[in-house]
Amino acid sequence: MSEEIINRVANSKLITFDLESYYPNGERVAFDISGWLMEGIVLRESDFREKANAHNWEQYQNKYVALHCSTDAIVPGWAYMLLSLHLSPYAKKISVGTLEEMESILFAEILQKIDFSQYEGKPIIIKGCSHKPVPNNAYVMAAQKLQPFAKSIMYGEACSSVPLFKRKL
Repeated sequence: MSEEIINRVANSKLITFDLESYYPNGERVAFDISGWLMEGIVLRESDFREKANAHNWEQYQNKYVALHCSTDAIVPGWAYMLLSLHLSPYAKKISVGTLEEMESILFAEILQKIDFSQYEGKPIIIKGCSHKPVPNNAYVMAAQKLQPFAKSIMYGEACSSVPLFKRKL
């Protein structure tokens, strides 16, 4: 029983695509405008503009800001545009929606810039575990971007992966 233990995972040609390694650093902030609405549901233009003009926008320096309204108020599009114009000198990125939607937008932009042809004909595993909040949508986008190039696509870890795609010869 003195057989040498061989690490087949380390010796394989499998390439790990780790979305977490693309995670953009920076604080994320959800900006809820409901506090700027009358009774949390009615937007009065003059009051809204007054609050926007008086607000300390510098606190969002180098942050990712997701604008949203936590109440069922009907918010006109111009309101979010106005806030984005106040934020743009300071924030790294501004979006309308949840923080998860912000993450999806960030990853869509990042994945758009990657040259996926480097994965031509290679077996790829999209790493599943991450310590950072990588949204499910980013995994879907990565799989779609990899599919035209990869020989195969799996999800998870090399020791326990789920096969998702295999190119037909």
